[in-house]
Amino acid sequence: MLLVVAYSRAARATLRNVHAAHEASVVRRFGRVALFEATELGAFLALRLREKHPGEVQVDRVRPFNEFESVPDPVREAARAYEARETPSTPYSKFAAGTDHPSADAMAGRDL
Repeated sequence: MLLVVAYSRAARATLRNVHAAHEASVVRRFGRVALFEATELGAFLALRLREKHPGEVQVDRVRPFNEFESVPDPVREAARAYEARETPSTPYSKFAAGTDHPSADAMAGRDL
């Protein structure tokens, strides 16, 4: 997919128009941000926006997040256990203390 971010008011208006005219190529739109299909038409539309609004449109290529491919088992298990905790107000650092779950500091220091 292509991630398109429109920073100016004019670029956002053009993004809205592109979305209205090419709904099949726009996977999802969130105000100033849109996900375009990774097709030649999607690339054409994204590049057209960038050409029309130089410096006001950012285009990046993204791929869907597959938690089973990208995230280690202990992190997925910690997320599942934390959401099933008995007391919803318990912060993660207190919840993970004394368990096999990774600490927030440890997770923050490791890339996926």
